Amino acid sequence: MILSLIAVVLSVAFVSGTLVFANTATSTFDKLFASTASDLSVQRPTDEDAGGPPSGAKARTVPVATAAQLAGLPGVRSALGQVLTQTSALIDPVANKEIGPTQGAPTITANWTDSPRNSVDITSGHVPQGAGDLVLDADTAKKAHLGLGSAIRIINETGSHDFTIAGIATFRTTNPGAALAFLDTPTAQSTLLGQSAYTSVELFGDGSRTDEQLKSDALAALGNDFQAKTAAEQKADGAKGVGSFLDFMKYVMLGFAGISLLVGGFLIINTFSMLVAQRTREIGLLRALGGSRRQVNRSVLIEALILGLLGSTLGLAAGLGLAVLLIQLMKLAGMNLDASSLEITWTVPVASYLVGILITVLAAWIPARRASRISPMAALRDHGTPAEASANRIRTVVGLVLTGLGAAGLVVAGLADKAAEGGLPLGAGVVLTLVGFVVLGPLLSTGVVRVLGAALPALFGPSGKLAQRNAMRNPRRTGATAAALMIGLAVVTGASVVTNSMVTSVNAQIDRSVGADYIVTAHGILTPAMADAARGTSGLKALVEERAMPVTFTTPDGRQTESQLLAVTPNFAEAFRMPVASGRAEDVFTGGISVDENFAKGHHLKAGDQVTVDYGQGRTQSLPVGAVTELGNSFFDKQFFTSVDTVTKVVPTAELPSTQVMFGTAAAGADKARTLADLQRALEAYPQVKVQDQAGLKDLVQSQVNQLLYMVYGLLGLAIAVAVLGVINTLALSVVERTREIGLLRAIGLSRRQLRRMIRLESVVIAVFGALLGCGLGLAWGVTARRVLADQGLDVLTVPTGTIVSILVASAVIGLLAALVPAFRAGRMNVLAAIATD
Repeated sequence: MILSLIAVVLSVAFVSGTLVFANTATSTFDKLFASTASDLSVQRPTDEDAGGPPSGAKARTVPVATAAQLAGLPGVRSALGQVLTQTSALIDPVANKEIGPTQGAPTITANWTDSPRNSVDITSGHVPQGAGDLVLDADTAKKAHLGLGSAIRIINETGSHDFTIAGIATFRTTNPGAALAFLDTPTAQSTLLGQSAYTSVELFGDGSRTDEQLKSDALAALGNDFQAKTAAEQKADGAKGVGSFLDFMKYVMLGFAGISLLVGGFLIINTFSMLVAQRTREIGLLRALGGSRRQVNRSVLIEALILGLLGSTLGLAAGLGLAVLLIQLMKLAGMNLDASSLEITWTVPVASYLVGILITVLAAWIPARRASRISPMAALRDHGTPAEASANRIRTVVGLVLTGLGAAGLVVAGLADKAAEGGLPLGAGVVLTLVGFVVLGPLLSTGVVRVLGAALPALFGPSGKLAQRNAMRNPRRTGATAAALMIGLAVVTGASVVTNSMVTSVNAQIDRSVGADYIVTAHGILTPAMADAARGTSGLKALVEERAMPVTFTTPDGRQTESQLLAVTPNFAEAFRMPVASGRAEDVFTGGISVDENFAKGHHLKAGDQVTVDYGQGRTQSLPVGAVTELGNSFFDKQFFTSVDTVTKVVPTAELPSTQVMFGTAAAGADKARTLADLQRALEAYPQVKVQDQAGLKDLVQSQVNQLLYMVYGLLGLAIAVAVLGVINTLALSVVERTREIGLLRAIGLSRRQLRRMIRLESVVIAVFGALLGCGLGLAWGVTARRVLADQGLDVLTVPTGTIVSILVASAVIGLLAALVPAFRAGRMNVLAAIATD
């Protein structure tokens, strides 16, 4: 019962910890947005409704005179001009190292204003008072080991600018992980914008008018070329930005918690099934004395209710510890949350108790029902219940039908031409095959265990023969125990197939499509100075720049599509081999545009058809389709390419977004390794820049996929741990159940060593049986998923043989370790006492 309790505790802890973590993160950001938002923020319109501007987009500015104009509106107490950008990098010039977050949270550079709702307070030094002063937030200063008087550099599109830290600012609320640097207003305008302007004007009212009235007045005074957002709208925008990420994390973790709960359900079913079997005589006597079926059923369910109630209570408490652990892990990823102010809403205990009690009572219902059907005459038997042949036949038929339907779903998914068409059959196939294998577990265990254990008698003598027969004697129990392990390992195997295929496919696409020898990226943007430094590298033949622009496409069918257009320098063909299905790649970079096959089919486009491109601010352009690119290449799928020269015919060069990535090609006969080293040296003044060759790009893809895979492994670790508890529990209870049998075996000469070996071998057979089922299912899922995603770029199937072999070996080790305590207890039994057990 203790092991079953632990399973409930772990599963509930995962649910409650996830909810507390998500609530705490959401609350932290809500408090930050609510405490810092102005009553009204006035700025130029942006493309936020279309998914936000791409990285590197130029900030749209507001004239300085606008602040004075808005300050004169009725109900306005103050109107502060704000300069704020997220495209600068903060550098420690002494260590030549980038400071601040390199992923997740942004690096924000802004002007210092005495706002009524400042997010920070100066806790050391003073506000920026001149062109050389900079105020840095305390968290970033601490991580970078910087203090008052330290040198710091800002690198952005206007150049490199050196400052001295004049003040340290501390957040009033929790810092969510961003790095903040403040300059005085004139310096911020020249350094961050290159002109005397603001990025927004923040209004604070005197209380005489509502935020909506202020908004109406401001827009009436300024016209349609501006947008205004109330405090509530600013808070909603901020929450939307982080909400999607937090929701994704929450639902993924709750999904894995569901897997753990399912695995825990098998453990509880086994526990109560074995408890009922042990109490057969006791239940029969109770029935003989007048106990009704309802009373027996109720007694088992109440026992499960108590277990669920206690497990949920302990799990709720353990979940708080898990939430703190998650918060600490997120700090490593750059999101700084306060673990001392956990947000525990009413939904957390309700969900915890509902999940814990419901799963326990439902899992115990089948054994309870079985217990209530024990007749009073069962008291006259030694133990056990009559075989339910008809129930087994029904179970077999149901299992075969479910598995057959699931297999059909996987086949249909594999035959689908598009991922959108194969997604639903794949999901149905996964669920049905999983349920089918669970239902068929007892039937499969008899045959598979007989094969798995065939060599045991020859290798281990009587111990091996007894272990094989013990694993086969109760197929239902063996099937349920193995099913718990099967679920976790099936997901691990399936995920491994998909991720390994992803890496192999991307590497193949790099070999096919990327002609560039070097890839230059940066945390933030690539500035013109960086491009100039790179071009001066000896041995470099060509350097291709890529910029992303938010646009709206209007196709001849009259439909509009919001997306982004990748504007590249005309020598793009030096860096990439465009997979053209129709048209010509040259036409794309001489006044045309490329679209992928899906977009072309969906809008009935062919080479030569005109597409209208709207860049915003009334700037539109009609471009012919120069080429339709083939599907199955992640570099070109869902991407639209054109030339920078084409875009600058309607968009001024000064307003183009900054370069996001550069691709370099070595000159013929040049030493590529030496050119790489020279290119890295040419850009060493910019520590935020990363230069890689194709091998480095492949390693980066591998590391990113591995991060995803390790997360899956970590989250499934809980399910596998619960499954191991199930193996231990089954063996421990089976030892108690077979006490008299063990005593008799010892009496006729079975040694303690042979007894312990018998139990260990039984455990290994059950664990390997579960692993085989899991690997088989996972392979079927992974292979089908790869086939479904073939049109998304996963065109190469890679089966991770090493991972599968490791899983099977690890399962045998798990089985061996799980049997240690039950085998030790069995070996210590007193022979006479065991024989005398009733």
